[in-house]
Amino acid sequence: MKAAYCVARRYPLENENKFTILIADRNPNVRELLKREMMAEGYRVRMAKDSREVLKWVFSQAPLDLLILDLDLPDAGEVEIVEQLNDRIPQLPVVLHSFRTDHVHPLEALTSAVFVEKQGDSIEHLKKVVSEMLNHG
Repeated sequence: MKAAYCVARRYPLENENKFTILIADRNPNVRELLKREMMAEGYRVRMAKDSREVLKWVFSQAPLDLLILDLDLPDAGEVEIVEQLNDRIPQLPVVLHSFRTDHVHPLEALTSAVFVEKQGDSIEHLKKVVSEMLNHG
């Protein structure tokens, strides 16, 4: 079997096609950046621009291993989407990726969630958190 290689980095991707991540953010530029970074780490990526798409993916038959979620989605409040995510069985690990730090209340409501604040250098921290949650779940 051929090893998968990242063209830009020229090394084998150890976790190629191992996990599927859903990225949910209202900003298309952020979605694309996160998609590119997560795919470079070897993850399969799905994207959602609003809570309707998030819930479609979360409750579909397609397997998801983790959700990267900015709660500032255009068509739902934080509490509503958190409540609906909590209804999923099995529970889906969630990384709340947001500028604001006032997401503590929704974070506490999600049983398997971690908060990563959006800032200039947060992408490396986000990748580390995602890896830890998926590999040490």
